[in-house]
Amino acid sequence: MNLMHTFVLLLLVEFSLQDYPFKDTSLSWDVRVNDLVGRLTVDEMAMQMARGGQGENGPAPAISRLGIGPYQWDTECLHGAVWHKATAFPQAIGIAATWSHDEVYRLAEVSGEEVRAFHNDAVKHNKYDSITGASCYAPVINIMRDPRWGRNQETYGEDPYLSGMLATAFVHGLQGNHSRYVRATAGCKHLDVHGGPENVPVNRNSFDSKVSERDWRTTFLPAFRYCARAGVYSMMCSYNSINGVPACANKKLLTDILRKEWGFTGYVISDQVAIEQMVWPRKYVHSNIDAAVAAVDAGVNLELTWGANHNVAFDTIASAVRSGRLSENLLRERVKPLFYTRMRLGEFDPQKYSPYSYITMSVIEGQVHRDYAVSSAMKTFVLLKNDGLLPLQQTIYNKIAIIGPMADVPTALSGDYQTYPDWKFISTPRRGLESLGRHANYAKGCKDTLCNSYDSNSVKNAVQGTDVVFICVGLGTAIETESKDRHDIELPGHQKQMIMDAVAHSGSAKIVLITFNGGPVNIQWADQSNRVNAIIAAFYPGQGTGTALKNVMTTTNKSQFGRLPYTWFVSSNQVPAMVDYSMKGRTYRYFKGEPLYPFGYGLTYTTFHYGNLKMAGSVTAGQQLHGSVDVTNNGNVQADEVVQVYISWAQTAIPAQRRQLVSFERITIPAHGHKTVKFTIEADQMALWIDNNGWKVEAGRINVFVGGQQPNQKKSVGSNIIQSHFDVHGAKLLGSF
Repeated sequence: MNLMHTFVLLLLVEFSLQDYPFKDTSLSWDVRVNDLVGRLTVDEMAMQMARGGQGENGPAPAISRLGIGPYQWDTECLHGAVWHKATAFPQAIGIAATWSHDEVYRLAEVSGEEVRAFHNDAVKHNKYDSITGASCYAPVINIMRDPRWGRNQETYGEDPYLSGMLATAFVHGLQGNHSRYVRATAGCKHLDVHGGPENVPVNRNSFDSKVSERDWRTTFLPAFRYCARAGVYSMMCSYNSINGVPACANKKLLTDILRKEWGFTGYVISDQVAIEQMVWPRKYVHSNIDAAVAAVDAGVNLELTWGANHNVAFDTIASAVRSGRLSENLLRERVKPLFYTRMRLGEFDPQKYSPYSYITMSVIEGQVHRDYAVSSAMKTFVLLKNDGLLPLQQTIYNKIAIIGPMADVPTALSGDYQTYPDWKFISTPRRGLESLGRHANYAKGCKDTLCNSYDSNSVKNAVQGTDVVFICVGLGTAIETESKDRHDIELPGHQKQMIMDAVAHSGSAKIVLITFNGGPVNIQWADQSNRVNAIIAAFYPGQGTGTALKNVMTTTNKSQFGRLPYTWFVSSNQVPAMVDYSMKGRTYRYFKGEPLYPFGYGLTYTTFHYGNLKMAGSVTAGQQLHGSVDVTNNGNVQADEVVQVYISWAQTAIPAQRRQLVSFERITIPAHGHKTVKFTIEADQMALWIDNNGWKVEAGRINVFVGGQQPNQKKSVGSNIIQSHFDVHGAKLLGSF
């Protein structure tokens, strides 16, 4: 064959590839997807479903005869472009503490920009390794049901509504607002009834979550329902079984609820190795082909596992079809959402059409993103205690001390699923705060947060003769992380002793305790000590930690603190055993004791007054209720307030929680200024779950509480709560959702 013939043949091949309807941008998405998937063989479809990522398990292979390239599904972006050299933003639990739709949206937006930059660059260089895709395994919206769970830091806290609203903001921020193309696709995980244990007292790989239908519907499912409503592209089924059926083989969950009740049209990906675990250790089925059939039939589209061509359950799909255990039509339906996702990412369209295809590596750790890392961290901090010390009235003291195992460890500030920013951009507490003193002493005190060996002399020497002592304690991934639960919520090792030594040997110095942790720790001693002047919950703030801490403690005309997204218990004795999945006694909705700090709690540098609550006195069952309230800033500083609206049911024959958050909004009010905040209570928020019948709005009275905290809290933020009520006339069955 001469060169001319070769050239003509290549042109014909190129023309034929471009001529496929699935590449025709004038056609609808459905027509294009159906055309593409209709051209695939059973073996090709099986391989697309079996290669969800992680090492040799990805990418999904190219289909050269159709001009389709590889695609890598395995990408994490919980709070940045995870495991890349990228900007380190605050961990999810801290972002939840902002109680801000806008902050979560912005975090997802900048994370999506960096993820897309890495993806575009990788494709440009024909690289399809793990974490180079544009489909994220985030956000994590499991309910923080137990303070000891190792993955609490990845969540948005303990409330289904708060988690659902923040998940909605994340999905919208990550995916973008373009009418045609998607920046990066979100994936809500882990569906469902998943919130520990990881390894204490039993292993997650064999754990069966025993849950009532009411708790399932009222606590564990709602956030995922909001996620589906937001237009998320994927869901990840969890490791655990639900009442004996593995989540990734649970047809009630993945088909009846997710697809039929909620109308979800995206794809379900398994958690890593969850499908093989149906064989062992769960012994739910006998073989990988049994597991693959169960998962595909239940509703799984894509497998995430280890390796390739070695014990991969979905490698048996083609055999299952040929043997009649799976239908080819079902296989085509399962593959369609995968290619729909890739189409919406712009893969099969000319590059010039999508604005996201032009995002380059220049955004990575750029000035805009570095500035946001600081400003967002400032809004995540929760001020738990303040006797008037903060904001600091001096810009510089003669001598300060910065002590503790979290004071100067750059790698410990972002928590789990972190990025790896350039060290020159990381501001540790020590680096950020040392400029507050002409002399700044430092003592780590412990080798790490385990604090098994404690150098008390270094701490005592560091705090003597100082004006202010900053104590940085906490957990880090050495204590709490995926696969690692806590036995209790006590400060590890000798950390409590370190706090006590700092108090005892610092004379009259002012003391600020800063905790770095996902789940709560027992700091009751410090809370009750009149020598500890202020306490800040910092969570895991990312690369801007030190600068952000200095900013919030020294800015005298502004207050930007967050609020707790979970109940901060005194000790783990206040909650049931980790393996008990009843919600009785868990979270603010069911807990009847007195926590150290309640859900929604957080101080500011001012107080607020609530007044002029307006709302209808009654509604017909099935209708919304609209209301408004005036919020006044009583102080001399501009401040952020989080307006919280709760309801409770005055009388009902149906079991109900103590109260439920139904609306929230973070607002900024100037000194002595006021704002009117509108809120809506939806009909489904008034409903209660009736076993076997679904959700029902009952006739009766519903109490409403509006303020900057929960009602009837002993530990008050100093602002008032307005209480009112409305009557529901009639009753309405809303059905299952």
